[in-house]
Amino acid sequence: GDLDKVVNLLLSLSGRLARVETALGSLGPHTPAEDKLALREKQRLLVAQLEDAKELKEHVGRREEAVGAMVARYLPAEHLQDYQHFVKMKSALIAEQRELEEKIKLGQEQLRCLRESL
Repeated sequence: GDLDKVVNLLLSLSGRLARVETALGSLGPHTPAEDKLALREKQRLLVAQLEDAKELKEHVGRREEAVGAMVARYLPAEHLQDYQHFVKMKSALIAEQRELEEKIKLGQEQLRCLRESL
């Protein structure tokens, strides 16, 4: 459960940071200084939060290793391999699910915009 939460947090923060950086990059020369400053402050906060989330992921990783060592004492080799594969794939599947959800959301937004333009 903690792994799910941390991976979702990392994906959310990195997505938000990417959007802020894109917004910063697309600012024109006539953008008010207060808007630029607000975006830079948001970027700074997101970078700090992302670093904190990475530390959390490392902590969860260490805990995962400790649990894995304990599980290894009780499971036969074949079940242990299944367990290790499950843990390894869980993060990848969470990231893939999140990416697909974002693509669906983007597609729905584009569809809404197309309908409004007709």
